[in-house]
Amino acid sequence: MIPFAGFILGIILGLVLNIPVSPDMARYLGIALLAALDSSFGGLRANLEHTFNERLFVGGFLVNTIIAGLIVYVGDNLGIEIYLAAVVAFGVRLFQNLALIRRHFFKLHHLE
Repeated sequence: MIPFAGFILGIILGLVLNIPVSPDMARYLGIALLAALDSSFGGLRANLEHTFNERLFVGGFLVNTIIAGLIVYVGDNLGIEIYLAAVVAFGVRLFQNLALIRRHFFKLHHLE
C-alpha cells in the first residue's frame, strides 16, 4: 500500500509543481521514467506471483536506470538516436508485465 501511495503522491507532485525540463535533459528523464515504470510493474508482477525479492528489485531498478542513461549518453555523443532501443525494450517489458498483471487479476476474480 505504501509504494502505491508514493506512486500517486509522485504523480500529483509532478503535475502540481510543473518543474521545467530542458530539451537536452528530456531524453534522460523519459528513459528514467520508463526504467522506473518497468521496474515498478515488474516488482508488482513479482509480488503477485509471490516471487518478489527486494534486493533484486532495487538492483534491477538501479542497473536499468544506469544502463538506459548510458545508452542515451553514448547515443548523444555519437549523434545517433540509440536511446530508441531502450525505449523499445522498456516498452515491450512494460506491456508484458501489464498483460501478466491483468491476467492475474482476471484469474483472481474468475473473469477468464
